Amino acid sequence: MIHNISAMSNATTSDDTHAQEIAATTPAQKRALSYSSTIATLFNQVMSTSMPADRIIGQYFREHKKHGSKDRRVIRESLFGLFRWWGWLNQLESSKQHTTWFQQLSTCAMLEQHEWNDITQAWNDFADWPQARADKTLLENDASLEAKLAGFITLSGIETSQISQLLPQWFWQYCPIDTTEQYALVNAMSTRPPIWARVQTLSTAKVIESLNQAGVEAKASAYFTDAISLGHKSINLNEITAYKLGHIEIQDLASQVIGQICQPKNHEQWWDACSGAGGKTLQLYSLMSQQNSTFTGSITASDIRHKPLEELRKRAKRAGFDNINVAPWKGEILPVNVKAFDGVLVDAPCSCTGTWRRNPDMRWLDDASAITDKPILQLAILRRSAAAVKSGGKLVYATCSLSPSENEQIVKDFLSETSEFELEPVTHPFTGQQCDTLTIWPQQADSDGMFVAKMRRK
Repeated sequence: MIHNISAMSNATTSDDTHAQEIAATTPAQKRALSYSSTIATLFNQVMSTSMPADRIIGQYFREHKKHGSKDRRVIRESLFGLFRWWGWLNQLESSKQHTTWFQQLSTCAMLEQHEWNDITQAWNDFADWPQARADKTLLENDASLEAKLAGFITLSGIETSQISQLLPQWFWQYCPIDTTEQYALVNAMSTRPPIWARVQTLSTAKVIESLNQAGVEAKASAYFTDAISLGHKSINLNEITAYKLGHIEIQDLASQVIGQICQPKNHEQWWDACSGAGGKTLQLYSLMSQQNSTFTGSITASDIRHKPLEELRKRAKRAGFDNINVAPWKGEILPVNVKAFDGVLVDAPCSCTGTWRRNPDMRWLDDASAITDKPILQLAILRRSAAAVKSGGKLVYATCSLSPSENEQIVKDFLSETSEFELEPVTHPFTGQQCDTLTIWPQQADSDGMFVAKMRRK
């Protein structure tokens, strides 16, 4: 099923419609009605503007300080839950538009297993379900994806519903995966994203101890010595001392794979050609500074946007990282010297399909053009950036896409037009398998999706 924005927007109702059509008699029903109106407004705003949901909801909370922590949690988790399950929820239909909306809210609460029972019960009452279905909505102790599909079919009566519908149809065309892994991928994409952090400037043990004392459940990763898991619950980083002092940076585990593949040495000169706000720049610096011998290398970060580079400067200052230079891109002219670097990292702009778990709204806002529009630009950036690699130096190409047309094909096209570079095999950090290029899938280690390839100038 191919979904479109107009169809999704029409599924929700306005505040006026809620007020006219629904009679809220209890305090819980009144709160539920207020929440539903706010969520509908935010949902429609995301769909009509195609702006990221986290940006829209962040702006909303900044403008509406009245909401307490519970209010914010109900609104935020319900909104993102709707996007997570929209492949099923948008199939619900009722003779009344507002009834469809409450059916979607009620079903989302069931699938997400939300804890605010008084609110979800009110939504269920407003949904006007046939009684025979409403009595069978509980998932009991089974929260598996199969059980959720069965619960949705029982509640909705839509027996054609399938697990694959939780991702848009075009995704399966452009991001093929073995059918034996399809369920695991959708299951990962349908769960709340993990929070991963990377330790810098202190030992992992000390940082974990500090975080645990602050009430944060931090655990060491089994894969990288400087990676730690912070669970799946929201954290106010501004209240965490380790973060404020630059001892940790939030960085997904799949993203951390890229720096590990780069293997920078502390005497090398590295260029992060598409640095953004500098997460991987800081990782490269941290990996270099952890080595025992004297740090004599440096890192240069470039981006076409100035605001992310300013954010990088702030993050580097917070961590006390000095040997980081900034060289903004100005058009197509190389912002650094030719053949001047031991290593060049090209984390290219992409469709970001690997981050859909973290940004579930994007799977319904984007279409196939999010993938098909990128390869020309990606190859051009890789081609230009490669000129900065010195003889014997490393060239690392990465994206947070799961599409071969943005990944393996770009590397193949690049190597077909030059004889100066060759592919270096890499080891999959989560499976130990040797491979020419590496795709990290979200289900493999509870992370985002990521692609990386390592080349060397002959």
